[in-house]
Amino acid sequence: MSTRKANRIETLAKILDAAEIEFGLKGFSGASLQHIADRAELPKANIVYYFQSKEKLYKEVLNNILTGWNDVFSRATVNDDPAHVLDEFIRTKLAFSVSKGRSSRIFAMEVIGGANHIGDYLKDELSPWFESRIALIEAWIAAGKMRAIEPASLIYMIWATTQHYADFEAQILALGGDDAMDEAHLQRIGDTVSSIILQGCGLSLEA
Repeated sequence: MSTRKANRIETLAKILDAAEIEFGLKGFSGASLQHIADRAELPKANIVYYFQSKEKLYKEVLNNILTGWNDVFSRATVNDDPAHVLDEFIRTKLAFSVSKGRSSRIFAMEVIGGANHIGDYLKDELSPWFESRIALIEAWIAAGKMRAIEPASLIYMIWATTQHYADFEAQILALGGDDAMDEAHLQRIGDTVSSIILQGCGLSLEA
């Protein structure tokens, strides 16, 4: 990799990390390119050069969040074992919610607020992905690999259950008497959530 390319990658990472923090703390309206530049310790001109506007930067942050959530499920095919795919999807999404709670809450706040800045993204990019995953689940069902269920509801259930651990982190820690969630706790949650969802789909990791 050339020095120029490495510098570009490093700069983009700094901008996106800083933007994620600012948007997480202040929302879209409260954040500014100048504050993001200050946090990234870069000139504001660098951000404008790479992203042109606050809205484009915000959309890129949201896109990165969704990519992190859904990557495991995105790569699945009809030839894969649905039990192992869904188990990994659940655990990856859960780990993301716990380790990157701020990122998860940015997306949740945007959607709860009416998805004013990502309506086109949801329709033009997320919707085709969603339809492809519904088709995958239907193919698994048709092949006799899992119980006949409503595919969209399954995806929503996985998103919602795992998202809870980001949106309600303070409540979860308070009720559990913990300062943070450790790996052992995360493993137990993953075991429980995965087991309940897989059983509902007629699946088992031991099958």
